[in-house]
Amino acid sequence: MAQLSISVNGQRHENDVADNMLLVDYIRETLALTGTHIGCDTSQCGACVVHVNGVSVKSCTMLAIQADGAEVTTIEGISDGENLHPMQEAFHEQHGLQCGYCTPGMVMSAIELVATNKDLSEQDIREGLEGNICRCTGYHNIVKAVQTAANKMQR
Repeated sequence: MAQLSISVNGQRHENDVADNMLLVDYIRETLALTGTHIGCDTSQCGACVVHVNGVSVKSCTMLAIQADGAEVTTIEGISDGENLHPMQEAFHEQHGLQCGYCTPGMVMSAIELVATNKDLSEQDIREGLEGNICRCTGYHNIVKAVQTAANKMQR
């Protein structure tokens, strides 16, 4: 067991964790934040993406203890409680989801993509979201959602 001190969605947590506990399991099981999904257990799908110190990370590939001292943001932490994040709004407005299973990871990846790039083309967005798999959509509305959110976020 190891002592983990971590900030998740702005709230400090200190817990004993098993040395082999994955960050995704810590988030879901210990903190009961179930918006971060486990889709494949092989880091292929991107359903588990969270931000660790502002960088998108597949939380199924990171041990919880590796996040010791870090600031972690999950899908639950991106809205202000009353208003959705612009990326969440855009996914809703542009019908960028169907079953919704990939959506949290897709939204988290898209937020970093937009925050770190200006003037994203459709191809840039498609390439930027390569690590996120959606089995329901043809990605067209996801790309439209990211373009819509980019316009709002870069004002």
